[in-house]
Amino acid sequence: MNTRDPRCHRYERPSSRRDFLYRSGVGLGAIALQSLLARKAEAALTTLVSPLAARNPQFRPRAKNVIFLFMEGGPSHLDLFDPKPLLNKLAGQPLPDSFGSVLTAMGESKSPLLASQRQWKQHGGSGLWVSDWLPHIAQCADDLSVVRSCWSNGINHSAGVCQMNTGSILGGRPSLGSWVSYGLGTENTDLPAFVVLQDNQSSVVNGPRNWGAGFMPAVYQGTRLQGGSEPIPNLNTPDAYTAAQQETRLNFINSLNRDYAARFPDQTELAARLTSYELAYRMQAAAPTAVDLAGESAATKSLYGFDRKETAEMGRLCLLSRRLVERGVRFVQVYSGAGSKWDSHTGMEKNHGALCAGMDQPVAALLRDLKARGMMDETLVVWGGEFGRTPMSEKGDGRDHNPTGFTMWFAGGGVKGGQTIGSTDELGLHAVEDRLHVHDLHATILWLLGLDNMGLVYKYKGRPERPTLNEGNPFRRIAA
Repeated sequence: MNTRDPRCHRYERPSSRRDFLYRSGVGLGAIALQSLLARKAEAALTTLVSPLAARNPQFRPRAKNVIFLFMEGGPSHLDLFDPKPLLNKLAGQPLPDSFGSVLTAMGESKSPLLASQRQWKQHGGSGLWVSDWLPHIAQCADDLSVVRSCWSNGINHSAGVCQMNTGSILGGRPSLGSWVSYGLGTENTDLPAFVVLQDNQSSVVNGPRNWGAGFMPAVYQGTRLQGGSEPIPNLNTPDAYTAAQQETRLNFINSLNRDYAARFPDQTELAARLTSYELAYRMQAAAPTAVDLAGESAATKSLYGFDRKETAEMGRLCLLSRRLVERGVRFVQVYSGAGSKWDSHTGMEKNHGALCAGMDQPVAALLRDLKARGMMDETLVVWGGEFGRTPMSEKGDGRDHNPTGFTMWFAGGGVKGGQTIGSTDELGLHAVEDRLHVHDLHATILWLLGLDNMGLVYKYKGRPERPTLNEGNPFRRIAA
């Protein structure tokens, strides 16, 4: 009998009881598979390790923390740590032809040589040369390892600052502090692993990109702390909320995120977001305590220069840096002269004189304080800018940018103090001996922390990315 009804648009053969049971069995298998996948995702979520969990270094570290003192704008090595008698002898004359063609940012390569007006002395048992602009740091000479042979590729501030922070003159890569956070995590889950401080409200060249995480998850980027009752903008709970309400609200948000993460376990960015929310909640209690200097003694505040207007702000930042590394923050970066204030195209004496007066005592106090507290061995202090200054004059009493030869110094963190590494030529224009590129400097910092710059890898779009762009070697002779 033909059972097809011509009025029906679809025709289905009637199912027997056996067909029904067969098809149901196949469906139950799919349900079982879905259940197993859900359990696997849930198990992965519950065992999820925080992206900032403390990790073991790749080999024996000499340092645990870093304080990077960044003199933004380019401090003059020729007037601070690298005396050049020939420069004063040839002052007023053009750069000798033997130097060949020289490219400068402002096109001042043909300008007369500018003498340094500084008085120079050797300090400490090591006889380290330091100018009279830095009398306090000079007293710490035997703790410093001064590298006079640094060089970079950034001829202007944007490229120079970017490279000194990220290893590249082009933006978009993770900062050095982000690589350290990625490689080592943090020892204090209530504070960021990477903190940034500025001595004024001016915008640092390139802004937050200098401490950004680039293609890494945002959890590794730096967090800028400010003064006052709210060190991190928008961190404090609004007055209308009680602590219980805030906790309930965050728990609800986290439950939604965790439910989503359980269904999509491959989306690791969500894990970073969860970590950030939880860290922010804990920081509401921990951050204000960390930046509260009220408990510091009057003697300590005086050591850092709180009692003098010109040193008070930098003194506060240096003391705060000590308190942060003391509490397990892995990487602290302090910007002195934020907004390229060290950029002395004109008025070198006035500009550098004021900045040195404001920075010298606080930085020396930081070194002394770390040493007195037994923290110097595990805290690496780095001092420098994005480049140095030229021996040629600009506008009569200033100096142009010089990325081809400049000075930085290291202290603590397993570094051998009281030594001078490398040299520039007789006029301080080019690094000539033990030349250390920015990639070498970054590799050295990572090596002192127990990280291999070629072995620290982050996979991005199938490509292995490294902090020094597959270049650079640690300068091991810097270590004690």
